[in-house]
Amino acid sequence: MTPTCSADRGALHVALTQLAEQDPLIDVRQDDGRHETTLSLYGEVQKEVIQATLASDFGIDARMAEPTTICVERVLGTGTAVEFLDAPGNPFQATVGLRVQPGPPGSGFGFGLDVELGSLPLAFVTAVEDTVRATLAEGLHGWQVIDCAVTMTHSGFVPPPPTGWSVFSSSASDFRNLTPLVLMTALRQARTVVCEPVSSVRLEVPESSLRPVLTALARIGATAQVPTRVGDGYVVGCELPAGRVPAVRRQLPGLTGGEGLLEAEFAGYQPARDPVPVRARTDRNPLDRKQYLLRVRNPGQP
Repeated sequence: MTPTCSADRGALHVALTQLAEQDPLIDVRQDDGRHETTLSLYGEVQKEVIQATLASDFGIDARMAEPTTICVERVLGTGTAVEFLDAPGNPFQATVGLRVQPGPPGSGFGFGLDVELGSLPLAFVTAVEDTVRATLAEGLHGWQVIDCAVTMTHSGFVPPPPTGWSVFSSSASDFRNLTPLVLMTALRQARTVVCEPVSSVRLEVPESSLRPVLTALARIGATAQVPTRVGDGYVVGCELPAGRVPAVRRQLPGLTGGEGLLEAEFAGYQPARDPVPVRARTDRNPLDRKQYLLRVRNPGQP
């Protein structure tokens, strides 16, 4: 979402944040890499309501790009990787080993230590954990990796001499720069699957429209539940990819003579169908070691 007037960019973010605090179905993210504000919404109606609210309550005229389905990645197995201090190919003053495992749905992100407590300064442990969390925002296919556990299995650093820190000592930046390479190697070994959001849909349709509605649902790949008789019509429930809900909503008035009703809510994720959706990366791309190291050494390089 972008404001018509570029001077309203800051005000737009503030307004959207306030709306998100009032409505749990709105998720606002400021993507500094893409220089854009993204909204997680449910349906065209909510989109129109937000645009109208921005105009009436905040005096901001904003436009939205064509909506896209936001996918996620889930870890399929266990992967491990380690980069040792002073080993060929490791230019950083750090040893980092990581193990990546899938977690139960809804478990979020977990970070643990399988190294001796106190063997690594807390600042370096924090640098690894924060970097792991940030790196998982873009998985193997560019989507956020959810519901996984990452464990630090190896660690090592160069302590400062008695006189204090020197250029030969390890720093937090060594761990921040090395961690993405180790994590992505482990993630490749574990493998991920891209999952798309699924909506639980409830349709109220008149009796005369039941057959064409069921046909339309079958045509887009939805498996409808057994219709339930309610008054003079029927209630039909089904689950389908969230990206297909707008198509059903657009067809419904024509199929039901304007008498149909549709309600949809988030119901979880399922593996996406081929072709697997891929999102362009905005990080230094630790999947490409050579390019990653060049960008770390030359931060201004695109």
